[in-house]
Amino acid sequence: MIQWVDKLREQRKLQPEELRLLLTEYDAGQLEYINRQAREVCQQQFGNKIYIRGLIEISNCCRNNCYYCGIRKGNPHVKRYRLSEESILACCRQGYDLGFRTFVLQGGEDPALTDERIEKLVSSIRQNYPDCAITLSLGEKSREAYERFFRAGANRYLLRHETFDECHYRKLHPQEMSLPHRLQCLQDLKEIGYQTGTGIMVGSPWQTVENIIEDILYIERLKPEMIGIGPFLPHSDTPLSGYSAGSLELTLLLLSIFRLMHPSALIPSTTALATLSPDGRQRGILAGANVVMPNLSPPDERCNYALYDNKASLGAESAEGLAILQKQLQEIGYEISKERGDSPSQTITKDKS
Repeated sequence: MIQWVDKLREQRKLQPEELRLLLTEYDAGQLEYINRQAREVCQQQFGNKIYIRGLIEISNCCRNNCYYCGIRKGNPHVKRYRLSEESILACCRQGYDLGFRTFVLQGGEDPALTDERIEKLVSSIRQNYPDCAITLSLGEKSREAYERFFRAGANRYLLRHETFDECHYRKLHPQEMSLPHRLQCLQDLKEIGYQTGTGIMVGSPWQTVENIIEDILYIERLKPEMIGIGPFLPHSDTPLSGYSAGSLELTLLLLSIFRLMHPSALIPSTTALATLSPDGRQRGILAGANVVMPNLSPPDERCNYALYDNKASLGAESAEGLAILQKQLQEIGYEISKERGDSPSQTITKDKS
């Protein structure tokens, strides 16, 4: 395996069969080796900085019925909420005072969040915080909608494709959803000029090594500025509640693979990693991640944005816990950066930032 890791670091790509060997034949020592290589590459690009993003979960209402998601339309046990524009701007004020210079607005595909409302919200944040980056993670929209949000001041958009395999996609999503449509959304976002993020769930039910290889090759072609991956975690009120969580080790391996293939990408160490393992956040960073997203949402609503069971939302996962996060990062040789943290490969127009 070591030869494939060295080749990946040098050439930033592998053949499918080489990826298959890398994904199936690693042991603990080899995992540490690739994690170390990825960590070195990340530090060459970003030093020991870990960029913080303020996550604001603006709505847990969703029109979709994805089989793995706790806020799916068909879950009657969710306490639904929508944050008002005033509440969202208050979260931004708190975050700005704490030092956040990126706000991530995340939510379900809520029919009440019309294009007009999102455009107005983005415009308000841009007007109040001209030096901040605005990231949206609000699902599939029309190209026209994406263009409107971009003109209003949004810089980045996160939209995980989840799986590139049509058969696998069909097992995770209801019939009315479409993988080609999701992939077209990602293409539209890239063409419009967003810093675009995609990614997968590691260990989702029925996922095969071949599926993962297809995902790696798709991400290689797309060349996203952000790559978000995390372990599959089940939710008790979904059709996939009986399936096991994804592997921590495989997630760390894939984090390192993506770092070696995309040295300048912004790669988060996710809340899902922190939920799966008490030291998951730190291990993700030591595997090549360079972004964390503490939660800026109103504390009384955080438990209601439950995509999976037992989501970590306290301590270092919360905006109020930056001191705890800073201490955890210092213990492994890193520090919080309050810069915007754009990908080095991107040239961002100042009036759009």
